[in-house]
Amino acid sequence: QVDVAAMARLFGYVDVTDTGFIVAVLSITFNPLFWNVVARWEHKTRALSRVFGSPRAACYCLGAVILVLNCVRSHCFTEAMKSQPKLEGWDYHWTYYSGLAISAVGTLFVISSFLALGFTGTFLGDYFGILMEEKVTSFPFSVLDNPMYWGSTAIYLGWSLMHASPAGLLLTAVVAISYTIAVLYEG
Repeated sequence: QVDVAAMARLFGYVDVTDTGFIVAVLSITFNPLFWNVVARWEHKTRALSRVFGSPRAACYCLGAVILVLNCVRSHCFTEAMKSQPKLEGWDYHWTYYSGLAISAVGTLFVISSFLALGFTGTFLGDYFGILMEEKVTSFPFSVLDNPMYWGSTAIYLGWSLMHASPAGLLLTAVVAISYTIAVLYEG
């Protein structure tokens, strides 16, 4: 059972009307929407492949854009956390190191996913007609579905704990919801 009073106290620290917080939410929700819309558009029209001269070049360019957007998202997330109050009761070594451990596990999932899929497998190569020879079932895909999404979510969760940030926790929930919707859309 969820303790609603505790959640209300926790999120009482968050100003959801703060411009930085709103920009972070928009950045978080924009990213998966963008790459899914662009990838499906490419699959239907092959427009990017024609513009860039080949599917591989187009996929690499989209991948570069996605990486830049992810850097912007992380920056907005961090700035939103910094502009909001910390939860003083969490500003201890154990919270920091717990967050560090969660971020490390998330980083393991993200990096191992990338290594298993390669650049074009990670950045929607299948929508460009760049198919892998077989489905990847090795680690981390043997442990959970969509390990890059959940690894990224874990990184944000850990980052939020490391900074004792209620705003970060709420933004992490937005990340998780955005990825859940993306998984449903992609599936």
